[in-house]
Formats: sequence, structure tokens, C-alpha cells
Amino acid sequence: MNKIIILSVTTIAMLTFSGCGDDAKESAKSAVEVAKETASKTADAAKEAASAAVSKTTEAVKETATQAAESAKESVKETAAKAAEATKEAAQATVEKAKETAQAAAESVKEKASAAASAATAAATGGNEKGKAVFAKCVSCHGADGKTKALGKSEIIAGQAAADLEKKLQEYKAGTRNVAGMGMLMKGQVAPLSDEDIKAVAEYISSLK
Repeated sequence: MNKIIILSVTTIAMLTFSGCGDDAKESAKSAVEVAKETASKTADAAKEAASAAVSKTTEAVKETATQAAESAKESVKETAAKAAEATKEAAQATVEKAKETAQAAAESVKEKASAAASAATAAATGGNEKGKAVFAKCVSCHGADGKTKALGKSEIIAGQAAADLEKKLQEYKAGTRNVAGMGMLMKGQVAPLSDEDIKAVAEYISSLK
């Protein structure tokens, strides 16, 4: 564009120069200089305008990209936070479920163990709860398993034949038996017992192994 302006002005100036005197020549030269200066200023202004436009466009692109990046970052953070919260809730639910299952299993085992213990006791005593209750007063001397020598003198009574034990207890009750000086003590222990009680405790002691 600058070249066209300068060429036009130069052509006019040359035509004027060829038909006029020295004043005309000087005027033509001045016109050419003005045209050159105007063209240079126009070019500089166009360059500045283009540079400013490019700069503004670049800044706008940068700002848009920055905003997009921030938005994406926030979106990722929010998504990650939601995922973490969901995972935490799922883990807590799993832990609670595991606790409930473990507790239920423990209760089941406890109940089964208690039932087994009761069954074992019943099997060991032949279900003789009455005999076991009567024997409770004998434990301090003969031991819970019937294998302690009373006062270090008596024989071990556990496992003896029920009929023999019943006979001995009846003799102690009647005061006709006195082994190792235990007659009076045993009479006092057996005296309150009925024949049914003596039979039951004899069978219980016989079941102890």
C-alpha cells in the first residue's frame, strides 16, 4: 500500500516537475516527502494495531485456557472428593457388616460351646443333677472331681461302684461305719440325706472319672 501511495505521489510530482519551474519542482519534492512520511506513519500505525490485536488475542487465549484449566482442576478435585467419600462410606459399611457377622459368629460359637459343655456334663453325670447338687457339700473334702483324700485319710471315692458307695453311705448314716476315724464326721454329713439322695449322690460319684 505504501509503495502505491509513494508511486502515485511520485508520478504526480514528475508530471508537475516536467511542466513547471523551480518552485513547482520544490513543491513536488515536498509533496513526495510528505507522502513518504504519511505512508511510513500509516505503516507504523498498522503494525502497532496488528501487534496490539495479536497481543489482545494472545491474552484472551491465555485467559480462556487458564480458566478452562482451573475449571477442569476443580472438577477433578470434586470428582475425587466424591469418589473418596463413597469409598469411605463403602468401607465403613463393610466394617460394620464384618463386625455384625463376627459378633453373630461369636454368639453362635458361645451358644454351641455352652450347649456342648452342658451335654458333656450331663453325659459325665448321666444327667444326674440331683446327685450333683447333693455332692456339692462333699466337694470341700473330696474335691470337685472326687479324687481328693478327705483330711488326707480317706480313700479316693471317684469312680467307685454306685452300689458300693450307696452301701457305705448308708452305713455312715447308721453309725456302723468308721474308717480312719471318719465315722462321726461322715454321719453328720449323711444324716440329713434321704435314701433317694444317697442313691443319687452314689451314682454321681460313680460317674466321676
